[in-house]
Amino acid sequence: MTSCSCCCYRVFFFLIFLISLILSSTFTALASASGRELGSKPATNDTVVFSYIEATGRGPSKWGQLDPKWKACGDGKSQSPIDLLHQNVKVLCGQQDQLRRDYKPANATIISRGHDIMVSWKGDAGKISINGTDYNLQHSHWHVPSEHTINGKKYDLELHIVHVNSLGEAAAVVGILYKYGKPDPFLSKLFPSMKISHKAREDEGVIWTVVKKVRTVSREQVQLLRDVVDDGYQANARPIQALNGRAVYSCSIRDGDL
Repeated sequence: MTSCSCCCYRVFFFLIFLISLILSSTFTALASASGRELGSKPATNDTVVFSYIEATGRGPSKWGQLDPKWKACGDGKSQSPIDLLHQNVKVLCGQQDQLRRDYKPANATIISRGHDIMVSWKGDAGKISINGTDYNLQHSHWHVPSEHTINGKKYDLELHIVHVNSLGEAAAVVGILYKYGKPDPFLSKLFPSMKISHKAREDEGVIWTVVKKVRTVSREQVQLLRDVVDDGYQANARPIQALNGRAVYSCSIRDGDL
């Protein structure tokens, strides 16, 4: 990714708005699987320019050749996103299989990384727990249109909520899909800051959890997300990847000790 200095606007808000987004009783969890996304950590000194447009010669089919660290984008067998086919889902019902969430109020910074908009939380913003392993909340960002599909259907927007374990060595991402409809309350809270924020430019082994329930977002909100990124990144969804024999599980979410 490319990177340069940026002007960031700090905004304090309660994570209750985020929690309300993921109050779903059922999750579709790629518990043993899935690919690291480009930019899953905020870029700092990277200078590689990538594109979502194949005609540039730097599109998704070339990502594995742009940087040695991105080699898995070309030959990896656990890449995301994937098409979530109902016939491939295995249902898990045990207590140990549930995803637990425990978020806290926190300060955050809203940043345009050029290719997307990121909300980066500061300090301890809480965590999720998957199969007994804790993953701390780091940041969120959006993709237009959705990256994951359900039974071949692509949606209008996808939110990624990124978490890492205590050592920063493993990531767990919660994905929420949206279709056009009523405005999304979380985006409504962020828009005043997003409108004045300055633009900034900025692998395998990620546990993906995609919420089964599809939320709604207004066309105006999606258009704003497109307007505040750099030219060529208005459509910033990666192409669907092969499942390659990975297991897809359905599990429930619990509030834990909230």
